[in-house]
Amino acid sequence: MKILLVTPRERADAWRVALAAALPDATIALWPNECPAEPEYALVWKPPAEVFARVRPTKAIFNLGAGVNALLDVAGLPADLPVIRLEDAGMAVQMAEYVTLAVLRAYREADAYAAQQRKGQWQPRPRIAKAAFGVGILGFGVLGQAVASALACFDFPLAGWSRERKAVPGVTSFAGRAELSSFLARSRALVCVLPVTAETRGLLDRANLSSLPRGAHLINIARGEIIVDEDLVALLDAGHLAGATLDVFHEEPLPSGHPFWRHPLVTVTPHNSAVTLVDESITQIVAKIRRLERDESVTGVIDRTRGY
Repeated sequence: MKILLVTPRERADAWRVALAAALPDATIALWPNECPAEPEYALVWKPPAEVFARVRPTKAIFNLGAGVNALLDVAGLPADLPVIRLEDAGMAVQMAEYVTLAVLRAYREADAYAAQQRKGQWQPRPRIAKAAFGVGILGFGVLGQAVASALACFDFPLAGWSRERKAVPGVTSFAGRAELSSFLARSRALVCVLPVTAETRGLLDRANLSSLPRGAHLINIARGEIIVDEDLVALLDAGHLAGATLDVFHEEPLPSGHPFWRHPLVTVTPHNSAVTLVDESITQIVAKIRRLERDESVTGVIDRTRGY
């Protein structure tokens, strides 16, 4: 079996060692120095278009991450091969940690107390009623449901929005564009876990962000393209939104002149809410390769019409 590995140089050795240990009989080629014409499988992360001009995988392409928008935009991506994304692979727990921290920070008004400390003020604030602090999870797949599970013990009213309705105990389900405004209206903290597609790009614009209750917080761990940046800044400046915790951006690294860096109500992190864990990812990928070799079906295959 021949496998082509296309990944940033700083992580290439780790991927190759883990893959070789899990599939000792496979021949693993590392782009760009090694380039088999027809490997059975390609494992890629943000590959250049040149890859598919020179190499034609014969069985499947694995994306070394959960987000596939960059891969689907690559010119020459073979249209007749399954593209398979990572499902969780250690990312769900990391994202749940990040979101739990951000939600509790917003609910317990940690930023307001930090500002008071800088001024030398001792001023307890009235506690926000838990029933009034609904947490909405925009995108309710594997990762969104992991976030809901992590938050369940804190007794926040939880809601999930997705393209199709999901039945999860303890979570109110909303589905489709017709129910989006109602979902947003009850979300004092909005957690975005959506994939970026033609339908979700720019979804969180001024109109939809204005549907959030006054004093709401936005937490984005999905993709920057889902938010209209200038609309978010305008609603923060107007006092409609109380804060935003942002881990993903239209351009990364976030440009030094971007207003998010200096805005007092915005917390910026460098796309580290969840990192791809090599060993966990290889375990998942190898299990799927073995199923494919037995002509069995696998999960995580991308629906290209939907973009995820």
